[in-house]
Amino acid sequence: MSKKWTEEVLGTDKVIIAMCHFTALPGDPGFDEKGGMEAVVERARREMLKLQEGGVDAIMFSNEFSLPYLTKVKTETVAAMARIIGEIKGDLHIPFGVNVLWDPEKSLDLAKATGAKFVREIFTGVYASDFGIWDTNCGEVVRHQHAIGAQDVKLLFNIVPEAAKYIQRDDIAQIAKSTVFNCRPDALCVSGLTAGAATDSQVLKTVKNEVPQTIVFANTGVRKENVAEQLKIADGAVVGTTFKKDGIFENAVDRERVKEFMDVVKEFRNK
Repeated sequence: MSKKWTEEVLGTDKVIIAMCHFTALPGDPGFDEKGGMEAVVERARREMLKLQEGGVDAIMFSNEFSLPYLTKVKTETVAAMARIIGEIKGDLHIPFGVNVLWDPEKSLDLAKATGAKFVREIFTGVYASDFGIWDTNCGEVVRHQHAIGAQDVKLLFNIVPEAAKYIQRDDIAQIAKSTVFNCRPDALCVSGLTAGAATDSQVLKTVKNEVPQTIVFANTGVRKENVAEQLKIADGAVVGTTFKKDGIFENAVDRERVKEFMDVVKEFRNK
């Protein structure tokens, strides 16, 4: 049986991808003009090192505090993210990916420029969302991926977008099946309503059962208390809020919380 791409690219099955959330960037409403980009870079470096030292398998950099999000991201955001990654990646010794919220083409541009192994995005569907009507065009995005030579970048499709609902589609099994058939994702990500909201185990199981040959990640709300249960179903998890101090989205990463979580994961893998 051939290896899963997660084993080949990220080094393990049942992989844990940790989110490294950048604070607000130039052009964002919350950007700290006084601290400037230097403060953003140094915060990102500290967060990244805590995650790496805590034992995660991979890191995904995202502009999580560019609230409210855009679906067509500005050039200054991508430029700022590229600078941050360029300055800190010399201290990074595990694979990484990127997520430019919520713009798949810009995510691929950033991945190609920085050497990221994967991107996570909303590639398919039409939604009613907190950001208005949210439309996508997967065919254009994949053609852009090939045009810039980013064919080796793995595409993680978020099929249950946070803060959004499919327009006239609610059968998650059929969504998973049609997405895999039409778009050939490298992985499907299944989310709760918002960052930190638990992924429903039954929804996760429904998706995995429908597309058993496709990598499926629990995308939000995975905690030390439920990670073993989630990994019995999923091929891995994307984890952000859980690794923050007191499990609060706005807080900085807590290295001890990361280590305690990864100890549970390692125990699960060794069973």
